[in-house]
Amino acid sequence: MVDLYRQYLKIKPEIDTSIQKVIESSEFIKGTKVREFENNLSNYLNVKHIITCGNGTDALQIALMASGLKPGDEVITTPFTFVSTVEVIALLELVPVFSDIEESSFNIDPAKIEKAITSKTRAIIPVHLFGRPADMERILDISKKYNLSVIEDAAQSIGANYLFSDGTKVKTGTIGNIGCTSFFPSKNLGCFGDGGAMFTNNDDLNEKLRILANHGMKTRYHYDEIGVNSRLDTIQAAILDVKLKYLDNYNNLRSIAAKFYNDRLKGISNIITPSAKEESVFHQYTISLKDDSRDNLKNYLESKEIPSSVYYPLPLHLQKAYQYLGYKKGDFPVAEYLSSHVLSLPMHTELDVDQLNYICDCISEFYS
Repeated sequence: MVDLYRQYLKIKPEIDTSIQKVIESSEFIKGTKVREFENNLSNYLNVKHIITCGNGTDALQIALMASGLKPGDEVITTPFTFVSTVEVIALLELVPVFSDIEESSFNIDPAKIEKAITSKTRAIIPVHLFGRPADMERILDISKKYNLSVIEDAAQSIGANYLFSDGTKVKTGTIGNIGCTSFFPSKNLGCFGDGGAMFTNNDDLNEKLRILANHGMKTRYHYDEIGVNSRLDTIQAAILDVKLKYLDNYNNLRSIAAKFYNDRLKGISNIITPSAKEESVFHQYTISLKDDSRDNLKNYLESKEIPSSVYYPLPLHLQKAYQYLGYKKGDFPVAEYLSSHVLSLPMHTELDVDQLNYICDCISEFYS
């Protein structure tokens, strides 16, 4: 599904030199390179503040902690996402409230969000799934109407642009009150371990996020908040700072691969291909099947030594851990339908034409 080693080989001298400099400096925790990377990412995203942390899940949790929510407050999000989005809500004794998704984008459907709002609703977490931006303009309109915080889960969409109706173009994660991302190795901008970051243009939130991520400490050994220990290691920051220079190229290569897939697969009547609109950075290339052939196709591809994955096989409202919320099958029909009909094909920066042709030929053979 990914080829991180070949990607590394292309920038090996830069990566190795950057790691070696950290080792020589012995600044392994909160080193100079962490601040340099935060500044460079801030400039790339055109956002005022970047606060790095230990991983994407921590980023979401700390963002919620900084948003002034209290146990029992409700947070609206999608049931069709990785579990991190929801588990942090539950861990903080907040209440996850699900809203169904759009079949075309896989993202939360703004038209259905208002129906989920109650007097206890305090925030919305849209997820830019598979690298495609959620409809942030409509989500912001709803948040302003009901005075709700917006925390963007941009773990799969770093570098993606969102285009407002007035022509303004901004990066995902920089639109709401706080944006969160992950630097997990397979992400579009990935390190060689775990890492994450939060983005904000708000000075007060910036200060609070930094304090919360550092044990609640502003002045050394003086604790103003109950915080956590979540930081990006300096070696990981050094790796990310090198790879950041290539992020636009990486995302462009993913878009080229997605267009190739779309052109080759569009003639197969069983398959709905994802939109190749330029705002998507295609963290995953996910097709939707019109019939019940998904599992058979997956097995067939496996027999041809082609990996594929199902993101996600069971929506979160039907997962055992979240049964206490009281949702049942049929509550979110679009998410449930897609969970049994989607399949993600290999998507990474090192895909070549021969590999893409082989994958598409095998899919064509399966449906012929």
